[in-house]
Amino acid sequence: MDAARARGRSFSVLLRQLEYLVVLARERHFARAAAACHVSQPSLSAAIRKLERELNVPLIRRGQRFAGLTPEGERVLLWAHRILADVDSLRQDLSRMREGLSGTLRMGAIPTALTAASLLTTPFCERYPHVRVLLTSLSSREIARRLTEFEIDMAMTYLDDDEEEDWGEVRVSPLYQERYLLLTPADGELADRQVARWAEVAALPLALLAPEMRNRRILDANFRHAGAVAVPAIETDTVSALFAHVATHRWSSVISHAWLHMFGVPEGMRVVRLERPAREPRVGLVLAGSRPESVIAGAVLDVARDLDLREVFDRLAAQHLT
Repeated sequence: MDAARARGRSFSVLLRQLEYLVVLARERHFARAAAACHVSQPSLSAAIRKLERELNVPLIRRGQRFAGLTPEGERVLLWAHRILADVDSLRQDLSRMREGLSGTLRMGAIPTALTAASLLTTPFCERYPHVRVLLTSLSSREIARRLTEFEIDMAMTYLDDDEEEDWGEVRVSPLYQERYLLLTPADGELADRQVARWAEVAALPLALLAPEMRNRRILDANFRHAGAVAVPAIETDTVSALFAHVATHRWSSVISHAWLHMFGVPEGMRVVRLERPAREPRVGLVLAGSRPESVIAGAVLDVARDLDLREVFDRLAAQHLT
């Protein structure tokens, strides 16, 4: 029994040491890392030195201040992320067996998918009322990094991406395919069209998302394919700001049909079908596939399989187009 308790204490110490290393790598400062871990700086430093002795490798480049991790430290950091994520999944699994699913779902989403997230998270929370959801707006590049480092459980993002991110080994579950519509003033020159051409839209006074956003780069590629270049008067990094500007009736925009779920069609505006581009990217769920699936992530996938967001958004677009 004493030996079992000793092994349990050693395991706890190892987890704490790995957690300190992860936080130090994130904060890149001993004092800030200690504060984040709610321990003194000497305690954090001593724990990491003990881990170095146990592994018999230097993990930290030390000088007058934190100077980064050694190559061995980078490798241990990768394992630390995996081990801590797996321990968290184990605790969730045991908690589910005892009292039903509980814990926190850490979910990232590209800004253009945030409008659809509630259609997934709401039924999920209804089915699993003891789970909290932490939903964060992230770029596709940041999603790739956080998935790789197990800082999030899953993400809603583009699945078909010419700008290949370093996803590593992942699992994907498609949710819907983006359809593009022209949102334009009701008295605009293209408002009465059944279908508008991309080259015609490029000549309108436009408000679009900013160039650093993946949605905008997809639209720019569609414009180029039509032999046109769009030069918008307004660029923004949020869908809500885009709709706020378009609602003034001074500008038109190209929107995803999924955004109609949250924003609808502003008064005095119309939506017009756009000619189908060469590619309409899919949006779906991505989760790390190199370790046992988190119990919570698996539960989200179960809920997603019961939904048909493609049909929901296509039906919604059809209502506004009639």
